[in-house]
Amino acid sequence: MALAASACGGGEGADTGPAALTYWASNQGTSLDNDRQVLEPELKRFEQQTGIKVKLEVVPWSDLLNRILTATTSGQGPDVLNIGNTWSASLQATGALLPFDASALEKTGGKDRFLPSALASTGAAGKDPAALPLYSMAYGLYWNKKLFAEAGIDHPPTTWEELIADGHRLTAGDRHGLALEGGSPTEDVHHAFTLAKQQGADFFDATGKPTFDGPGTVAAVKRYVGLLGTDRIAAPGNAEYANNQSVTDFATGKAAMLMWQSAGANLASHGMKPEDYAVAPLPAPAGATGDRATASMAAGINLAVLRSSHNTDGALKFVTFMTGTDEQIRLNRAYGSIPPVKDAQNDPAFATPELKTLSDVLRTSAAPLPQVPDESQFETLVGTAVKNLMGAAAAGKPPTDDTVRAELAKAQQQMPAH
Repeated sequence: MALAASACGGGEGADTGPAALTYWASNQGTSLDNDRQVLEPELKRFEQQTGIKVKLEVVPWSDLLNRILTATTSGQGPDVLNIGNTWSASLQATGALLPFDASALEKTGGKDRFLPSALASTGAAGKDPAALPLYSMAYGLYWNKKLFAEAGIDHPPTTWEELIADGHRLTAGDRHGLALEGGSPTEDVHHAFTLAKQQGADFFDATGKPTFDGPGTVAAVKRYVGLLGTDRIAAPGNAEYANNQSVTDFATGKAAMLMWQSAGANLASHGMKPEDYAVAPLPAPAGATGDRATASMAAGINLAVLRSSHNTDGALKFVTFMTGTDEQIRLNRAYGSIPPVKDAQNDPAFATPELKTLSDVLRTSAAPLPQVPDESQFETLVGTAVKNLMGAAAAGKPPTDDTVRAELAKAQQQMPAH
């Protein structure tokens, strides 16, 4: 879909000019309307400070990547846009994003303001960042205090063996020990990545060549799918979950544990109170250090500027505003996410037990997904492979080394050739 661009601006609409910007925001809130309610007062604040009017469009996640890819090829799109941080290297490779070189970084306050794990998800290593972090998130293990107490368990599991053992004790009748979003390729690839790091494995080698079917990645995917297909601590129906149903099951007591990123606001929408649950890092191998202690992929949203913008100075002012400490506090507080700007994390709003745990994970044990040009294809192909294995497991075919290796090899064969 080509977007009409005026002669004097890089975005949509006739009112775009030197004193105007267009901004595509991703859907972070409970609805597109909720996002507009959060963002419009902040955009008005920016206009009052700079005289620059911002035309906002909130784009659903289901459309966002395709809209961005069309904009990068046509040269007709917004001035500033949100991107999933895992897309950074793929979009960087198109050449359509303005690099944050030393001059641009200086205008926006410098890279030292950001958490290293968040900044590591802004493009390929050794290159100038293609975007700057806006919202950060990390995965945690949410556990139901009441159900754990009833099962005689007084602390969350720290290893996968403990999680499986606890899961069996917590599974009874229609309730299961763990809820999974097995029908979501995105959730599946995130967990496959984390478990692969714990195996000392990566999905790409040092040259950027895919290594999807190596022994470490096979073991990681087998363990993850096995939570449903072999250990049976997750319900077979979880293999079809792709719209946050696992969060609903946890909030309503149908599951005792949940692996999710920044779930607090979603749980509250289902009536679950913060005192009903606690959050711990995802399990890791006993005594693990370094990459083998990885507890989450470094999740988050980045803010990018298109090279096609005719108001680059205004766009950089907007990025500076959105990543400023005060604005980081307001925005991340509204969305229940973690500020990637260090100074903003000192605000009391981020001192809740949930966010303190997730902030610690993000700071100490989160790793960026592969920052390679074909990253978006990797997410789609490996995520779909794991989803297929989940479906087979739900149908009574638990994962084996051979079935997992075959599915991952098939995904690798579909990667672009270079």
